[in-house]
Amino acid sequence: MKGLFLLALLVSALAAVGIVWYSVRRFKQRQLAEEARLASFIAASTGKAKLPEAQPPAPPAALPAADNDLAPQKLLFEAAHKAGEAGEPVLAIQLYARLLVRYPASSFAPQARAAVEALKKKLGKA
Repeated sequence: MKGLFLLALLVSALAAVGIVWYSVRRFKQRQLAEEARLASFIAASTGKAKLPEAQPPAPPAALPAADNDLAPQKLLFEAAHKAGEAGEPVLAIQLYARLLVRYPASSFAPQARAAVEALKKKLGKA
């Protein structure tokens, strides 16, 4: 009887170890898949596969707005607008600044500058 109890205890312990091992493996796979999706999303939204690490960023004047860059401009503008509406003026100003730096000749530039001024006034009152 004692041998049967020890056998059941051993099987239970092995099952528990197997479940933990399987869960950890699945968790790591999900993390890798999540990182791959995030990298894919960032690459698709910026239009670049990878950012060069050794080169300094180009000056703002060297980044003219092209017709096919309208989607990222709109995404930045909408994200900044929503951040401002959500009560995050600092984040909104940063997003507007990123829009203005990347696309200085953008059709959204005047609206972005006006929104930045309004948010700065709002920050001054707070």
